[in-house]
Amino acid sequence: MAQRLEAQPGPAETHHDWVRLRTLIILRWTAILGQLGAILVTYYVYDIGLDLPLCLATVGAAVAANLVAIFLFPDTKRLTQTEAAATLLFDMAQLALLLSITGGMNNPFALLILVPVTIAATALERSATIFLGLSTMVMISIVAVIYLPLVSKTGEVIAVPQVFEFGYWLAIIIGVAFLGAYAHKVSTEVRSMGDALRATQLALAREQKLTDLGGVVAAAAHELGTPLATIKLVSSELADELDDKPELRDDALLIREQADRCRDILHSMGRVGKDDLHMRTAPLLAVLREAADPHLERGIDIIFDAHPAEGGSDRQPTIYRYPELIHALRNFIQNAVDFARSTVWIEAEWDSERITVRVIDDGKGFPTNVLNRIGDPFLQPRSNASERKDYEGMGLGVFIAKTLIERTGGRLSFANGDAPYASASDNPTRSGAVVEVVWPAQRILAQQEGALGFNQPIEL
Repeated sequence: MAQRLEAQPGPAETHHDWVRLRTLIILRWTAILGQLGAILVTYYVYDIGLDLPLCLATVGAAVAANLVAIFLFPDTKRLTQTEAAATLLFDMAQLALLLSITGGMNNPFALLILVPVTIAATALERSATIFLGLSTMVMISIVAVIYLPLVSKTGEVIAVPQVFEFGYWLAIIIGVAFLGAYAHKVSTEVRSMGDALRATQLALAREQKLTDLGGVVAAAAHELGTPLATIKLVSSELADELDDKPELRDDALLIREQADRCRDILHSMGRVGKDDLHMRTAPLLAVLREAADPHLERGIDIIFDAHPAEGGSDRQPTIYRYPELIHALRNFIQNAVDFARSTVWIEAEWDSERITVRVIDDGKGFPTNVLNRIGDPFLQPRSNASERKDYEGMGLGVFIAKTLIERTGGRLSFANGDAPYASASDNPTRSGAVVEVVWPAQRILAQQEGALGFNQPIEL
């Protein structure tokens, strides 16, 4: 079971077409206005002799690119990875050229070369981000060597000491590497978390629909029981009275048979007469058995052990059958069965303050190198994932289960048994992975009226 938490890389590396062209166009217009403002203020206010036509031509290239993009593509255009990378590469090259003709590393705006690569790190895949990061390093290195010096209109050369110029270049190189890696890591985790939360919502919605469907079927069976019984009774009486009319008698018998068939269909779809609190509440052990039911016939012994904690009541508590609770417990039980050697234990204990459920197996336990990160979605594959090549990991499954459990007020903890790596021959019981869920009693204990509670009216 050492590979139970290994998962495929998160889908953040497989998304495409995130960036809208309109977004980059707006950012480019902002950059164009800033560049024009800096050039004009430098030339007219600070009397620095820039090559004004060349500077304006360089800015004009960005203006032309924006106009082409506006007229050729719709506002809703979303860029592919290649298109977005090419757009950012153009912006980077345009800015590098502008820096080269305005003093190189002596230009205080050289730091803005970090903007395109930062955008790439937050929006593009790793390969595109690395490509643009390396391109930025190459361009800024060229700018540091080949540039037109800043000269005032009186002929005075404006330059910082070489050691500062080198320091600026080095700071930008380090900034490209650090900001690119940091922004890409953070954005990847944010997207992965968003994907995982969406998967959690889908899982919960599916479980809720199944639960609602069960309630509807049970309600239908309950409500249709009386009219079906009446139809059967009347058709039987008609059949007895129509002995002298065989054709009509056969029709009456057919009606009775079809009523019986309706009864059998409803019975197979749901237990008759259970649209009461049993559809919403059940004893703790019954809920655990319901969660484990899909895995009872998979060749692994599943042992249930429900008992009161010290000072707790001997009466088994009745809890709410929350769909998220059942789905989460079923996930942990499935994982335990997948990696158990022979046995899975499902323990439950309770007192007046809390209800505790543990899912334990006799497998190898959780890998120690990820034990503290259990519950994070999309854990990366580890080198020990080869033992179960048919198993794709459960990082997302654990995240979903953890989220659903916390939604019901539970608190999860993960641990390993006493001897998770003992051989099968001398493997002690309860030696593998341990998943413990603790709920405050008031969060899941059912509030009942009388022994079973009152049926709820059906609103049509």
